[in-house]
Amino acid sequence: MEIIIDRACGLDVHKETAVGCVIGDGIGKEIRTFGTMTEDLLQLAEWLKGKGVTHVAMESTGVYWRPIYNVLESDFEVMLVNARHVKHVPGRKTDVSDCEWLCKLLRCGLLKESFVPEADMRELRDLSRYRKKLVHAQAAEKNRVQKVLEDAGIKLSSVVSDTFGVSASAIVEELMKGELTVEEMSALARGRLKAKREQLKKALVGHFKEHHKFMLTASLKHIREIEKIVADIDARIDQKMKPYQAEYELLQTIPGVKEVAAASIIAEIGTDMSRFPDEEHLSSWAGMSPGLNESAGKKKACKVTHGNKALKVVLVECAWAASKTKDTYLKGKYNSLVGRRGKKKALLAVGHKILIACYHILKKKEAYRELGASYLDKRKAEKIVRSHVKRLSSLGYEVTLKAKTA
Repeated sequence: MEIIIDRACGLDVHKETAVGCVIGDGIGKEIRTFGTMTEDLLQLAEWLKGKGVTHVAMESTGVYWRPIYNVLESDFEVMLVNARHVKHVPGRKTDVSDCEWLCKLLRCGLLKESFVPEADMRELRDLSRYRKKLVHAQAAEKNRVQKVLEDAGIKLSSVVSDTFGVSASAIVEELMKGELTVEEMSALARGRLKAKREQLKKALVGHFKEHHKFMLTASLKHIREIEKIVADIDARIDQKMKPYQAEYELLQTIPGVKEVAAASIIAEIGTDMSRFPDEEHLSSWAGMSPGLNESAGKKKACKVTHGNKALKVVLVECAWAASKTKDTYLKGKYNSLVGRRGKKKALLAVGHKILIACYHILKKKEAYRELGASYLDKRKAEKIVRSHVKRLSSLGYEVTLKAKTA
């Protein structure tokens, strides 16, 4: 195989050790093991500099590659590779041969680099993902509040649409204090809930004990703490998004994509689309397009790739929001697929369309152009007409078509 890189290093990364193999013309082959403390990693960097290494490759092992990447990225061309792509190559038995094999593949240009965003984008990604975790924890805590109320026989959710709305929250607070009667608590209803005061009186009669009060107090306190942390994270994200304000606003022109989703998309894929050769490469990397399984000229069904799970979740959520919009292309796309493919596949397909739109918006710096809900029908007008005519004919009707005058 032709050697493309003169002096390179392959690293096999673990929690406590990093095994490095350096191969190059004039220096032969040398393998050394380093610890993963910062002092050890600085020694690793000095060793690589002394050997004249220009490129370093390592597998993406959990989170253990990150401190090594942070130390080496400023002085070397660091390539992070997917372990799934490398493990299919046979012949590696130990950590030492792992790093040696990585080095040989790197020198011959046979490794596929994983996408690693810049340092500031990685920080934004951490904030975005942490916010998502907190929101999930908050939702779980709210479900726990609902469970405690049901256990106490308080059927509040059977009457109100939102247990954490203004009226319901005030009722729960007074329920915990235990100072008001059922009639007085039902009088706290606001807005349209006033018409349901009689139902509220029945719903608030239960067996509310000291244990239920303790559980509700703990859960509500946790919810407030999470809300405060989420607010701090939102402020931090807004600060980090200032350099990308133009792209941030352009992404929000897509139906179903709002502030939080736009920030998450930028955090996951960045704003520089030159890293991806085209939109299909981005879609494949994100896991939003199916794999290719073709044999003897026939294409067979196959599942979507793993991809970026965090980005996939955001795109599916945006697809669900877009499916609820009015007179949009994305809603038309969802309606055209949901009947024969089901909701999950339809949402994934709409999420794929949203990601394609994100790619072109970020690349061209242009706003989203709406095609309209009837765009797909106009493209397939003749096919739709033939299908309906054929179906009516099979039911015993003679069909004559006449174009509608303007």
